[in-house]
Formats: sequence, C-alpha cells, structure tokens
Amino acid sequence: MAIIGIDLGGTKVASALFETSGAMHGRREEKLAGRTGREVGELICSQAVALRDELSAGLDAVGICVPGIARINTGTVWAPNIPGWQDYPLREELASALKLSADHIHLESDRSGAILGELWKGSARGCRNAVFLAVGTGIGAGILVDGRILRGNSGIAGAIGWMALDRPFENKYDGIGCFEYHSSGEGLMRIYAEMADYTEPAIIPGSEARGQSPNSREILAAAERRDERALKILKRAIGYWGMAVANLVSLFNPEKVIFGGGLFGPALRYLPEIREEALRWGQPVAMAEVTLEPSLTGADAVLYGAGYLALKGGMIEY
Repeated sequence: MAIIGIDLGGTKVASALFETSGAMHGRREEKLAGRTGREVGELICSQAVALRDELSAGLDAVGICVPGIARINTGTVWAPNIPGWQDYPLREELASALKLSADHIHLESDRSGAILGELWKGSARGCRNAVFLAVGTGIGAGILVDGRILRGNSGIAGAIGWMALDRPFENKYDGIGCFEYHSSGEGLMRIYAEMADYTEPAIIPGSEARGQSPNSREILAAAERRDERALKILKRAIGYWGMAVANLVSLFNPEKVIFGGGLFGPALRYLPEIREEALRWGQPVAMAEVTLEPSLTGADAVLYGAGYLALKGGMIEY
C-alpha cells in the first residue's frame, strides 16, 4: 500500500511516504516563508506530487493534518495562521493535483494528528484512551476516547488553550484563551514581559542584546540557573499544566497523558512536579491510574499521524 502523510504546521509543510509498518521515506520539509492562500495549497500539492512520482506503483491514499479545523464532510479547512484559509478547499486541490479520488484524501486537525502519531508509533501504542498535550507556540490536545478520535460537533474538540483556569476573566484572554495566554511557549514570554517591573530583573544572556524578552527556552534555562524571575514564571506554568492535566484526566479517564510540542522538549524534566500538582486537583482514582509520559515521535508526531490517517482510510477506530 502506498500512502503519503502531510503535516501543515504554522510555519512549514512536512511530508513523507509511509509503509504500512510505519517506516518513513523521502521526508520533505519547506518553510511557508510568507505564503498565503492558494500559494500554501500549491506548496502542499507540489510536495505531494513529488512524493507520488517517487513511487513505482500507484498512490493509494493521502492523510493531511492542519493547524485549525478540518471539515471532514466538506473537505475544506480553516487555518487561522494562514490568510485566505477560512474555508479552503484542500481536499479538492490535492485530489486534482494527484489525480486521485477525493475519497482517498483524509483530513484531520494537527491536534488529532499528534495523538494518532503516538497511537501508531509512539507512547499511545496499545491504548484506547489517551491524551496528547501539545505545548508550543500555542496549546492543544489530541484526545482518544474508547479507541476513537474525539472531534466534537465541528472539529474543534481539543482546543484546550481556551480552558478557563483562572478568574476573573480578563480581556487579554480574547483571541487565545486563559490557559494558552499563561502557559504556552509564547505565554511564558508574555508573563516575563508583564513582570518587567520586578525588583530583581533577570539577566538572560542574548535576550538583552536582541532588545527583546527572552524566548521560552531561555526562560527555562534561566530557571535551571535559579534565576528568580524565571523560577517564578516556571512555578506558575507548572501550576497551570498540572490543573489542565487534572481536568483532562477527570473528564476522560485516560490511560496516559502524553506531553509533546516545542516546550516539551526542555520542560519534560518537570513532569513529576506537574503530576504532583495534578494530584491535588484531579479525580483521585483516575489520577492514580494515569501515567504522564513524553512523546516518542517528537517533532514528527503529526506527520506520523497523517500517515496513519491515510493508512486507516480516515476511520480511526479499533
């Protein structure tokens, strides 16, 4: 069986051929580099066509995951970071470029793609109930419930950056949500900037020279050096991550919560502290059963998930 998986991220497109075993071949990646609208569609199609042309036999199926909402019934997608992609006909364009029936083009959100990648080749293998918690520039969750991907009424399930984890509501949460505002990669940078009048300013090498706040990895590195401001930011983030885990575990009773995204990575060492915080808030029986684990597919979680989506013909249930 010849299948292609495609991961459309916020800044790049990655694609690859997959064997039914999960072996990946011919991986390609290219930056969006300011492309908008149809230009992004053309980039995706060109990668897919190039991969198809490497095959000695015909192409059977394509899976593609997008950073937003995949409208499975219509084959259109909404990707808020790509201008012109409010209702983009991605399935139709790929089917036309590849000369493949639209029934063989399968769409999902990148949130769902991440848990599918872990289900196929990562930490969720053998699970029927698992959550992938992705913390990077933003925050989202891929949710597997009783062997099926949870999509929701219109494909928005898992948009947990909008979790209400603090009060009162503040207007600054408009557009991204409370959880993402405080505890995404960009959230750590926002909180650093808000603490600019802190009595003991952090000295983080490189950031002052750039004339801007340090990035999230620099903040975590500063916390390792016992920088006071960075430690305060990290403690606050661990609190939010732990509360989110408690809520997810209490709602879905998963076997595992799997941490991935750009920040996990360097924040994986704090899983014991996150679990300790979650134990304070979560349903106790469910919390005693769940494990918190790192992603095994890393930066390619969504790409593997797209390949698995193609392999399973879009019907993720077992």
